[in-house]
Amino acid sequence: MLKQCLFSPISIKTAFTAALVGLLFTANAKEGMWLPPTLKNRENDMKKMGLQIPVSQLYNEDGTGLNNAVVLFGKGCTGEVISSRGLVLTNHHCGYGTVQGLSSKQNDYFADGFWAKKDEEEIPCPGLTVTFVRKMENVTDKIITGLADTMNEAARQQIVDVRIKNLEKGFKTATGMDAMIKPYFNGNQYWVILTETFNDIRLVGFPPNGIGSFGGDTDNWMWPRHTGDFSMFRIYAGKGNKPAAYAKDNKPYQTKQFLTINASGYKEGDFTMVYGFPGTTMEYISSYQLSQVYSILDPIRIEARTLRLNAWTKNMQASRDVFLKYTSKRAGIANGWKKWQGEVRGLRINNVVGKKQDYENYYQGLAVQDQRLLFADDVLANMAAKATAVNDALKAEEYIKEAVFGVELLQNAAALDKMLQVLRNHNIANKNDSLVKLAKSLDGVYKNYDAATDKEVFAALMPLFVQKNAGYVPAAFTNQLKGQGNDYNAWANYVFSSVVADQNALKKFAETATAADSNRIIGDPAWLLYNGITKVRQQQISPFISRYYNDMAYLNRLYMNAQMNLDKQKSFYPDANLTLRLTYGKVAGIDPDGAAGYSFQTNLAEAVKKHNPDVEEFNMPAKLKALHQERDLGRWSVGGSVPIAFIANNHTSGGNSGSPVLNAKGELIGTNFDRIWEGTMSDLYFDEKLCRNISLDIRYTLFIVEKFGGAGRLLKEMNIVKPCD
Repeated sequence: MLKQCLFSPISIKTAFTAALVGLLFTANAKEGMWLPPTLKNRENDMKKMGLQIPVSQLYNEDGTGLNNAVVLFGKGCTGEVISSRGLVLTNHHCGYGTVQGLSSKQNDYFADGFWAKKDEEEIPCPGLTVTFVRKMENVTDKIITGLADTMNEAARQQIVDVRIKNLEKGFKTATGMDAMIKPYFNGNQYWVILTETFNDIRLVGFPPNGIGSFGGDTDNWMWPRHTGDFSMFRIYAGKGNKPAAYAKDNKPYQTKQFLTINASGYKEGDFTMVYGFPGTTMEYISSYQLSQVYSILDPIRIEARTLRLNAWTKNMQASRDVFLKYTSKRAGIANGWKKWQGEVRGLRINNVVGKKQDYENYYQGLAVQDQRLLFADDVLANMAAKATAVNDALKAEEYIKEAVFGVELLQNAAALDKMLQVLRNHNIANKNDSLVKLAKSLDGVYKNYDAATDKEVFAALMPLFVQKNAGYVPAAFTNQLKGQGNDYNAWANYVFSSVVADQNALKKFAETATAADSNRIIGDPAWLLYNGITKVRQQQISPFISRYYNDMAYLNRLYMNAQMNLDKQKSFYPDANLTLRLTYGKVAGIDPDGAAGYSFQTNLAEAVKKHNPDVEEFNMPAKLKALHQERDLGRWSVGGSVPIAFIANNHTSGGNSGSPVLNAKGELIGTNFDRIWEGTMSDLYFDEKLCRNISLDIRYTLFIVEKFGGAGRLLKEMNIVKPCD
């Protein structure tokens, strides 16, 4: 290993080299999301590609592995600990929902950002958690021993569930840590994950949207990118440096395991690793299931969300109050909307359905030759029959989720249905207390709700549902629409006369309602729609879809098992399931449309050129623009600018947002935040020519913290190094 020395200002000029279409480095693209305890099996391959440390430094069971510096941030992102005082770095968009809850018109952190100049200014974040993975252990033999693959699936799963529950309890008693057992390879393997979760998390640094969300929806999932997608939080601990509920006298979490930051940069072809919690992939599904995603689910999602986003955007642009209410929700909805468009495109141009079919033909040939797994030859035929039979129900269900319940009012009507049950329950003595609690449960929803905006969404989405789902449209929908002369805007006005459209009206109703008022609920237009669609789902859709998924779980387990036993040419890794994984590859540029010379790296000078004060998503803060114009870049200057983002061919997914990007020595060089649009189908099919992860250069993060945020105190607690010259 190279000797390390303390960081000094960067003076070496970095050339921004144009990248040719995958000719130089994509041969080293590595499909796979590997479980940390299995990395020993990958060590030779990783070292050939450039790894300079033993894989035991990445994960081990003695508490010194880098897995102790990687955290599950909240419920679906990754973060990394970058100081001995529990400082956590993650993405701006991962902290977005939390910061929305902390923001107000008086403290608009989206417009102004937030930087704590001392510990006492760090803001508690109610409900936010970070979770460390301390150990993972294969417990397959303790879960499925003695269970035949072909036994009744429901009976088999019942036994598995009991064994999991008992084993989790045993691990928790023995270790004092939380224990969770999860299935891998579609239930062919099981691993226990021992974790420690901290609940007192505080906001430390958050750049304004003009940095953290720069480029907005236009640039989302695209390359090149110029988004400073980061935020910083701190873990606080109670007595004994242990997890504790928020308390004013809690102290910053003390740890010896945190990431060293390397600010010397990288070049194209350098080895990289991404360590984090990828959410969901389906790499091994059949062509029949893939066709459902490609032809049914994704197109419906795109169509419905386009209409919803149009209505939201219009009203957000007209009102700052509406903007603050919807900005986090819009970001979440738009993220999937654009991702699915890229996914469909990638599946189409790669002919992935055709490739799946070719593999299935190859697999069936293997199955016929191997008498031990001859039963597996029937699996694909069964999959085909079951997929065909359920497609209409799947289509209706997706329209219900995206169009009907894309209307927030109809989601909120679920509370009205619960109120009806209270009023009809003769055993509840203090009915109004229960009703008031139900009304209050929507306080968080109403805080970020605008009825006028939602009414426009209703008028846009209802034609989509009514006109495209013959046989699944409830009578309540058609009767109400006819009653309004088949005018969708008039129908919207009628439905939004519902008591659930107004928080004050709902609270007043809860406080004064009597048993007789149950008639008022069953006459409420929003409840009528909610009740009608709920019955259709329960009677005509859910039983068929549930049976289908249960059947496919069984068939996919058999298919996965057979593939792993038959196909010796393939390296198998488990699909992502929001558990800790490591993936590796190299820094690699790309130009998916031809040799136009995309760089593998972007910089601040390019971002300044994109600044447009008249377009919210490209409105760069004046201070940042001035820092660049005056060349006040400090020690982060590289060639007269500051690097912002770079791409590599690591295999990532949702959940990898905020993941540390490490160099060959396990040092932090960036923070993963996205994939390129052309490669978003990597959740279903990894194409080494197109798949790239996008990461924020750590130098831009440090520049923003120090020069823009004025929070240089944070850098003093980090270990920032570079190789000695």
